[in-house]
Amino acid sequence: MADTIRIAGVLRESIVDGPGIRFAIFCQGCPHNCVGCHNMATHDFSGGYDCEIDKIMKAIDENPLLDGVTFSGGEPMCQPEAFYKLAVEVKKRNLNVLIYSGYTFEEILKLGEQNPYIIKLLHLTDILIDGRFNLEERDLTLVFRGSRNQRIIDVKATLETGKVELLDFA
Repeated sequence: MADTIRIAGVLRESIVDGPGIRFAIFCQGCPHNCVGCHNMATHDFSGGYDCEIDKIMKAIDENPLLDGVTFSGGEPMCQPEAFYKLAVEVKKRNLNVLIYSGYTFEEILKLGEQNPYIIKLLHLTDILIDGRFNLEERDLTLVFRGSRNQRIIDVKATLETGKVELLDFA
């Protein structure tokens, strides 16, 4: 299993990358290339740097005020094994996991048919913000997302009911 993860960087305390005080990890590499993306530097799969998962967890452990950890991008679903390993450690600390993905929930399920780590990661995810950023639907008044097409999904409830269950942080 992966011991490192390719990242663009981290934000040790964030209040804009999900509910509460969060540790945000920005992975490196994204296939979507959304026009108007606010994090274009994360698109190149050869950019960024490899970081040991243990080092990330040490930094998370240094802050007792954290409510959760956010996996952002780039595209976390392009490194599902490493993010799964990271999520296992995060959950051991009773922190919640939020993932930003340009893939929709439905696309993630299909990708999971080829890579079981995607499904394993999904099962450790509390909140998924899904969908590509769409410049035509950009809305700066939205909480935790950039365009109206993106959804804030309660993953546990969605997996239980079999239909997408949305959360509202308005």
